[in-house]
Amino acid sequence: MSGNIDATFSGVHHLSLTVTDLETSIAWYQRVFRTQRLDITVPHYGREETGYSVLLSEPRSGLIFSLHTNTGNRGQRFDEAHTGLDHVSFGVVGRDALEAWTAWLDELGISHTGVVDEIAPIKYSTVVFRDPDNIQLELIAME
Repeated sequence: MSGNIDATFSGVHHLSLTVTDLETSIAWYQRVFRTQRLDITVPHYGREETGYSVLLSEPRSGLIFSLHTNTGNRGQRFDEAHTGLDHVSFGVVGRDALEAWTAWLDELGISHTGVVDEIAPIKYSTVVFRDPDNIQLELIAME
């Protein structure tokens, strides 16, 4: 980059997802990621009449889940085969963390792939599961 701008990312600040049932998704993200609901709603800037988002903070990482309700939402479930988001991947430290996550997901009754070890094109382990709107979420540990 030219100029005096430091273009180094410090991390991901928030993840904004449009959901079909806001209260169901809030409860799910609070349960799975142990987020805390912030006492704030954020309007869709410049188009306030279309909806708003509720913010959930994951206290250990500081990541904010911004869950959006939108008047234009026709209630379709997410499909990564369509243009836009494919999936979201969260890095964890080591395979043991993935094992702990699978135990937690089992405790919550959330279906998942179990720990899958890959060696090509790079070596990593992953666990994949889906939210109430079918959004694919992945946990990944790089080797």
